[in-house]
Amino acid sequence: MAPLADPWLFFDKIYCISIDKRLDRRTEAKKQFAAVGLLERVEFELVTKHPDNQEKGIFQSHMHCLHKGLQAGARHILIFEDDIFFQDFNAQALQQANIFLQNLPAWNGFFLGALSSKMTRTAERVVVKIEYRCLAHAYALNRPFAEALVQEPWDGIPFDNLLRSHCQDFFALYPMIAFQGRASTDNQTIVLDKMRRFFGGLPFIQKTNEAFQRHKQLIISLHLLFFMALTLFLMI
Repeated sequence: MAPLADPWLFFDKIYCISIDKRLDRRTEAKKQFAAVGLLERVEFELVTKHPDNQEKGIFQSHMHCLHKGLQAGARHILIFEDDIFFQDFNAQALQQANIFLQNLPAWNGFFLGALSSKMTRTAERVVVKIEYRCLAHAYALNRPFAEALVQEPWDGIPFDNLLRSHCQDFFALYPMIAFQGRASTDNQTIVLDKMRRFFGGLPFIQKTNEAFQRHKQLIISLHLLFFMALTLFLMI
């Protein structure tokens, strides 16, 4: 059997955004990248935390990576944030997803981890089409879409929201493999971070969201059947 091609080769440039003072995160991120055969490909982009507006700093960091990838001639740009960790990585599944994307007439975004508002099947079992909601810790953009996106100036809109406003032809690996760590975050308000931790942290929320969106019709149908049965029981 021929050896499996490196699935990461589909992505021409790969970046990881990291706050310059968070050496702890970069150390852990390097371990994560090494575990999936990606360490030698990732370029760490060290950024200084914005003194006044964290969302603006995040926006600028992601745009910087996209600009850099485009200037390097990249067709597919993959961006991570430094609190990334991987679960159940499957090189064959990622390679199948790459082939699926390569054969599409057009695609804009491909997510290895995210929250979605809607998820639908595609012809490839390891790829789903999504209506993106938020999280930008592990995503790739196709060049034409990246070229359009970098024209957007900072206008007080967080980067996640900007992506959501353009969420046509967005796809995701299924099941997703990239999650954000449980460490305290530099990218969100303290209140939001505490709320996420209360509900099990981002990894749990992401997995729950994925399971619900993937099986939404079945879950809703079962709930309707339960309430119908309960109503009939109470009427007896």
